[in-house]
Amino acid sequence: MAHRDDRGGSDDAVPAREVYVDAGQDLADAVVEIGAGPDERIVVNLGPQHPSTHGVLRLVLELDAERVVQARLGIGYLHTGIEKNCEFRNWTQAVMFVTRADYLMPVFNEVVYCLGVERLLGISDQVPERARVIRVMLMELNRISSHLVAIATGGMELGALTVMTYGFRDRELILDVFEAITGMRMNHGYVRPGGLAQDLPPETEAQVRDLLRVLPERLHDYEQLLDDNAVFRSRTVGVAYLDLTACMALGVTGPILRAAGLPHDLRKTQPYCGYEDYEFDVPTRDGCDAYDRYLVRVAEMRQSLRIVEQCLDRLRPGPVMVADKKIAWPAQLSLGPDGLGTSPEHIATIMGTSMESLIHHFRLVTEGFAVPAGQSYTAVESPRGELGCHLVSAGGTRPYRVHLRDPSFANLQAVAAMVEGGLLTDVVAALAGTDPVLGGVDR
Repeated sequence: MAHRDDRGGSDDAVPAREVYVDAGQDLADAVVEIGAGPDERIVVNLGPQHPSTHGVLRLVLELDAERVVQARLGIGYLHTGIEKNCEFRNWTQAVMFVTRADYLMPVFNEVVYCLGVERLLGISDQVPERARVIRVMLMELNRISSHLVAIATGGMELGALTVMTYGFRDRELILDVFEAITGMRMNHGYVRPGGLAQDLPPETEAQVRDLLRVLPERLHDYEQLLDDNAVFRSRTVGVAYLDLTACMALGVTGPILRAAGLPHDLRKTQPYCGYEDYEFDVPTRDGCDAYDRYLVRVAEMRQSLRIVEQCLDRLRPGPVMVADKKIAWPAQLSLGPDGLGTSPEHIATIMGTSMESLIHHFRLVTEGFAVPAGQSYTAVESPRGELGCHLVSAGGTRPYRVHLRDPSFANLQAVAAMVEGGLLTDVVAALAGTDPVLGGVDR
């Protein structure tokens, strides 16, 4: 809000001056105050309808002609209380909440949460090898689908509509595989504490191998369209610059950090799910701009294809859930026309053979299993950087606290540093290179 400081006095007294206080005022008030200053300023309210599909983000940009003087980011428009809702569900049910946080990487949300629950239960080493391999395979496929959206929406924002259509076309191939495995295109709820909800369908391996034959050529299409494209390079090279020092100061991770030259990847530095046994490289660049972030994402998709191929070679018959029936819920599921659900055959077995089994199943589903008191922090390398999950258990069947360290939330801090001093047209390129997903930011 603003107030006028009128100081009376003689004719030769100091003239009255305006004092402005930035207190998060409404946009209209900000426009009036800035417009009354000695320098002419234009305030542009970009949002909360975002010009891309990353989510609902509001930017208040103060402009001097077409140059950005100050950028303020407004978040919270997609807040759904995911973390709080987890406190009112048992440990397994909470998977269906966290999977919806960053809706472009649901598998990573599920895995990081389940890794934390398994650490609290002390069963991390008991998760079957087949379940670990399938988790890695699905995460890498999800990484590719997420990067495809980043490149597709980035191309759309910069006017490359062919890139947008190609990106969503190729992403559909991966979502078809997810649907065949889990019954859902997104928000699968497939990864569960102790393993997986069910084993892979018989046709999965053939479907994934088909992807491995098709996607390398498709990635080459993006490189031909964009790598040496004069218009694309003019919009991205040297744009949204953020060097390594700034990344470290702001807690930025993921492709933005690797495009600044640091090969930091949790799959290498803090391996989980057996990543230490896979051969892959960590792509880096040193341009620190939007163009190099695009190149890093394309290179990462190629490395993900390498990992997926190794996963297929490592798949061996075996269980996909821990043997402890006090934890393995839900088990014996089946894929029906309505998606993934409890297997009718399993229900018929426990109802027709053992009253004790029926009682145990009923209690496990309605109450859930108890997790020893304590807390854990686990982290995975998601498509946007370090995705962490802090869990606190009070010893009951429900989480006492669930908190996600979403990389988009930390990376958004860097947008102001990227765009201030640059041109208004560069703001869109900066957001595209940052690739924020506001569902994960607001949670």
